[in-house]
Amino acid sequence: MATSIKIDDALKSRVRQLAESRRRSSHWIMREAIEQYVEREEKHEAFKQEALQAWTAYRETGGHLTGQETNDWLTTWGSDDERPAPECHE
Repeated sequence: MATSIKIDDALKSRVRQLAESRRRSSHWIMREAIEQYVEREEKHEAFKQEALQAWTAYRETGGHLTGQETNDWLTTWGSDDERPAPECHE
C-alpha cells in the first residue's frame, strides 16, 4: 500500500540533509521516523490502558499496596534476598 504525505519545503530540506549525513535515503529517514513514532504511541496507549484497568480493579476491590510496602519490596530487587511482590490488601 503506497501512501504519500505532504511536508513543507523547510522540513523536506531538513530530512534531505539528515539523510545525506546518515548516508540513507530521505524515504528511509521518514519511514524510520514514522515507525518510531507509532511504536512510542502504541506503548503510551498500552500504558494508559493498563493504568485504567488498574484503577478500575482498585475501585472494584480496594486492593492496594502502600508506598512503604512497595518500596520495601523494590529495595530487594537485584539482591540475594530478592522477594516476590507482596499481596495486595484492602
